[in-house]
Amino acid sequence: MNPFDPKTVLLAKHAQHVVLVHFPIALFLTAVGFDAAAQWTKKPVFATVARYNMMIAAIATLPVMLTGLLAWQWQLEGHKLKGILLQHLVLGVISSILIWLVWWMHRRASRIAFRLPVELLAALMVAVTAHLGGFLSGINTPG
Repeated sequence: MNPFDPKTVLLAKHAQHVVLVHFPIALFLTAVGFDAAAQWTKKPVFATVARYNMMIAAIATLPVMLTGLLAWQWQLEGHKLKGILLQHLVLGVISSILIWLVWWMHRRASRIAFRLPVELLAALMVAVTAHLGGFLSGINTPG
């Protein structure tokens, strides 16, 4: 198998999900950091950076969820999910919904008092989802 063959890269059964998932994670966690900095320093440029990162992170969740569902269909042939894979799917959907909610909160009103706690909850969900994904990919296996 040639790692540079376009057919291998584009048609791998789950590789796209594993690669794409890092974009919304990084964008969202960076946005949370910038939003916290904006609230702490009162500098509007940090809030602007946070808002754009949130928007791109929210949009980036769509292909991630699509490729995750396709990986499920291709690798497991649509069999019923259970265990860590089911938890990863449920938490992934919750994480995506929370990312979209936080972006919506940024769009609607920049001074929503409970926005930062919702962002931190979403960041925790993203972290737990990523942790489970690491187990599924073999990165976080014991030993």
